[in-house]
Amino acid sequence: LKFRATRVGKETALAQIIHLVQEAQGSKAPIQAVADRVASVFVPFVLATALITFIIWWWAGGEFVPAIIRCVAVLVIACPCALGLATPTAIMAGTGKGAENGILFKNSEALETASKLDIIVLDKTGTITTGKPAVIDIIPFEPFCNNGNELLKIAASVEKGSEHPIGKAIVEEAKQRDINLFELRGFKATGGLGVQAYIQDRFTIIGKPGWFKTFGLYIGEAEEKILSLQADGKTVMVVAQEKDLYGLISVADRVKTEAAEAIRQLQKQDIEVIMLTGDNLMTAETIASNVNIHKVFAEVKPDEKSLKIKDLQEEKKRVGMVGDGINDAPALAQADVGIAIGTGTDVAIETADIILSGGNLLGVARAVKLSRATMHTIKQNLFWAFFYNIILIPIAAGILQPFEFFPDSLRQLHPIFAAGAMAFSSISVVGNSLRLQRAKIE
Repeated sequence: LKFRATRVGKETALAQIIHLVQEAQGSKAPIQAVADRVASVFVPFVLATALITFIIWWWAGGEFVPAIIRCVAVLVIACPCALGLATPTAIMAGTGKGAENGILFKNSEALETASKLDIIVLDKTGTITTGKPAVIDIIPFEPFCNNGNELLKIAASVEKGSEHPIGKAIVEEAKQRDINLFELRGFKATGGLGVQAYIQDRFTIIGKPGWFKTFGLYIGEAEEKILSLQADGKTVMVVAQEKDLYGLISVADRVKTEAAEAIRQLQKQDIEVIMLTGDNLMTAETIASNVNIHKVFAEVKPDEKSLKIKDLQEEKKRVGMVGDGINDAPALAQADVGIAIGTGTDVAIETADIILSGGNLLGVARAVKLSRATMHTIKQNLFWAFFYNIILIPIAAGILQPFEFFPDSLRQLHPIFAAGAMAFSSISVVGNSLRLQRAKIE
């Protein structure tokens, strides 16, 4: 066996994953700002409390040593370690758990925001579907085109310049049939609509039915057949030369096996799921119904996808966008959280905040579940840190001294016991964060 290494060192996929995880673990989540603000006030407060404790007990008891012991106990027990550890330990555990499951958070802010999402918008091709469409029907229209191979040759000749999955599927079908393609000139792709070029000096167009009105071509006689194909969940491309309608080519993409379950899990977490696609409404609604999506934005051009996300955000909703293609990049950037399928384009992966390295759509639901578990853990940690200080600082200051039914060890807390309590609070916060490693997100 011979192997060829195309990347080495820092350029390998593993090295890049490790770098992403390290960056996420080193970044600060917005919730950390709460702890930072409290800590900035907490230290002066503790120093003042310790000084007041010393003054009160020295004045009340007249003895220096008991007063200084209480003062030191307050200083020791109030060490803000638990407060400082509450957020970063949970972030490290959460991002580490994510990496184990193929969920890569680029930063802590994405982890926090993902826990608050109201809507998740899914691109269709390559996200809900496999992204590998195949030609299903080739329907020539006589007298302009007499057979399927002739129609396919014309369509594939123009589509060979396209980067769209549908175009690639048409070219692949021609390759499988060993069809030699025409030379062409003047190729032009119109995002979300179709492609055009000159074949043997004849103007040739392949694209969505609605696009042909732009060129003064009307496809009324093919309308019934187009609707029938679309009702079966197929994407229909019309082929024309000059002013003549040559035929139809339908393409279909398989829905991912895990898509319906992933969407069900998201909806179970009270997240509205919306499909966003450039495909026609009938085809989009057919696929949406198969995976239990109730709201569809169809026939959306690539440059309009980000506007749809913005419209949802203007309704005071936090929106996540899941996509895999170059045309999804603006929408991924506009969303509160962009989630890229790892099998997608480099542009989409670079733009996104979360990367699903395995390309499995279930990773979206797992990412939300993990982010919510992480934020819940942080809140637990912060609550414990505050509760610990609210209870134990007064005890260290001697608030229980007048109550003789309490043991002497509590009525006058020794600094050694205060140090033990402080260490226990820090260990409990770390231990609580480590529970995320055993969290069930499947």
